[in-house]
Amino acid sequence: MYHFVKGTTCEQAHVNIPKGTYEEEFGREGFFGPASHLYHVNCPTGWTRIEGPLKPRAFDCNQINESIDKAGDRTPVLYNDDVVLSVSKPKIPMDFYFRNADGDELYFIHQGSGILETDFGPLNFKKGDYIVIPRGTTYRLIPDDENNFFLITESRGIYRQPDRGILGHHALYDQTVLRVPEPQAIARDKRDEWEVRIKRIGEYSSVFYPFCPVEIKGWKGDLTVWALNVSDICPVMSHRAHLPPSAHITFVNDKFVVCSFVPRPLESTPGAERVPFYHRNIDYDEVLFYHEGNFFSREGIDTGMITFHPQGIHHGPHPGAVKGAANLEETNEVAVMIDTRYPLKMTPEAHAAEWKDYYLSWQSEALST
Repeated sequence: MYHFVKGTTCEQAHVNIPKGTYEEEFGREGFFGPASHLYHVNCPTGWTRIEGPLKPRAFDCNQINESIDKAGDRTPVLYNDDVVLSVSKPKIPMDFYFRNADGDELYFIHQGSGILETDFGPLNFKKGDYIVIPRGTTYRLIPDDENNFFLITESRGIYRQPDRGILGHHALYDQTVLRVPEPQAIARDKRDEWEVRIKRIGEYSSVFYPFCPVEIKGWKGDLTVWALNVSDICPVMSHRAHLPPSAHITFVNDKFVVCSFVPRPLESTPGAERVPFYHRNIDYDEVLFYHEGNFFSREGIDTGMITFHPQGIHHGPHPGAVKGAANLEETNEVAVMIDTRYPLKMTPEAHAAEWKDYYLSWQSEALST
């Protein structure tokens, strides 16, 4: 297709938007495919009501019951055939080892610290860590105390680092900051029997050994447990135009991506948009987990909450976000975004923790236009 220009527009997307219009990016394939920009007279999120299940949603995961089971149980929140997003709040160490034969796991440590014992050796973890655990790894979590809150993304595919392309392979983060387990002797509980609990097609089996099953002398290769802390991520930036969320991809999987939003300077060129632009997620469902900071583009959102913007319905900055950003020099927020190629479903636990009127939180902007 040719690139057409019709009517009132701006030369550069997201810069000097014509007065009295709202810019929407109408694009395919999650900001990677063909796209147009529409300049609306009225705000795309200016609805008065929505009838039916398709609406922006928010969940307060702080309300989800804390686990007191030794297993460090997890509570699924959103899921499809490719990925399951869960919350886990273990209070005590696992007294068995776990092996997931159904999928790879990505832990995000929202709260807590401790040791992850694995086939490859122990790995210390702390707040703000991503931990990649390949399918089939044997491990157990030993938290330091009871104050733990983990976001777990379980997938059928492998977690990979994104292609850095023209940015060079030192962009996003220097790969020397990645941490991997190192074999070492550690104190073990005295017991006659060790359990490895294995999950396969959603069912559990237990294998018992007369010895600790993760004691090793060494390992080599490129498939292992590894960790990255959000504080080591160097965000891609442009002072002249607001970049799409795809610029902040941290992990790539077969049918979804994981992005990290970390503190960065705001756009400084006069006329440049400084908040996320309106779009309608044509090909991807979008999930945001709010870790810490001031989420200036979202009102009423606090740490430990999730927003869910499904395919086909508009979303964009909340009322007042544009004016609020004008007085800031940088963002002060950390959030994890999961964009899924196929639609997500909500669990009963998600419905129970839902902020039912979230989809009306743009209404004041509709009334002011």
